[in-house]
Amino acid sequence: MTSTTGSTGASETAEPGAFPYKLVATDLDGTLLRPDETVSSRTRDALAAVTEAGAAHIVVTGRAVPWTRHILDELGYQGLAVCGQGAQVYHAGEHRLLTSVTLDRQLAGLALAKIEAEVGPLLLAASRDGLDGEVLVGPGYRRLEGALPVAPLRDAADLWSAPLNKLYVQHPTLSDDELAAVAVEVAGGLVGVTMAGPGIVELLPLGLTKATGLSLAARRLGLRAADTIAFGDMPNDLPMFAWAAHGVAMANAHDALKAVADEVTSSNEEDGIAVVLERLLARS
Repeated sequence: MTSTTGSTGASETAEPGAFPYKLVATDLDGTLLRPDETVSSRTRDALAAVTEAGAAHIVVTGRAVPWTRHILDELGYQGLAVCGQGAQVYHAGEHRLLTSVTLDRQLAGLALAKIEAEVGPLLLAASRDGLDGEVLVGPGYRRLEGALPVAPLRDAADLWSAPLNKLYVQHPTLSDDELAAVAVEVAGGLVGVTMAGPGIVELLPLGLTKATGLSLAARRLGLRAADTIAFGDMPNDLPMFAWAAHGVAMANAHDALKAVADEVTSSNEEDGIAVVLERLLARS
């Protein structure tokens, strides 16, 4: 993809009189959600109009299901959601986990050892698998998810005592970009590495991305990459943009995502999703 603010995707002109995409994929934090974790009435109305026009809306988030479910319930969201960076496909209407991928704990332990051998001790947290999987937070780890529930990690052995979706890693002095770069260099053959937000560098099952989960969810709906417009704000949205026909970065997005986006819209505080959807609806 090339960065062309306000550009028009090929499928936008495919069928005059029809909404040009069959699937709208939206990230949550920094994209669909405002900083107070609400969705504006304007954006709600735009998404409702899009679904009325025949398109499906899928939430695609780095949050695992336990940290996503309450938001979907508050929105009255009944469809599929891709959670945990693609690890989980969740049916919100049925409150049911359809698919789940877990991290190989032996490989994750080896990856951690390699990273720490390079940069020194890391601050750790982990997301346990399942509908009610806890998020464990180790000593010193800087919490960045507001009031979302966590459990303290007091014994390092507890990190590996149950299946995990992912590990969160922080470093006392390295920036997120620096830590992620080191992790890719020394452990990228063992685990996936992504940056999902400020202070959120994650170690994932190798090969797992948001695009993995989104493609599974889309297939369940009989839809394809060519049918999809995607909205996001962070480097963990890069694979989703590469998969979708049209990628829209928010004004508040990381520079790496803006660099490959087909267009850049307004920020999540300024109804950036609605701005694009309203434009497309007006053309249909």
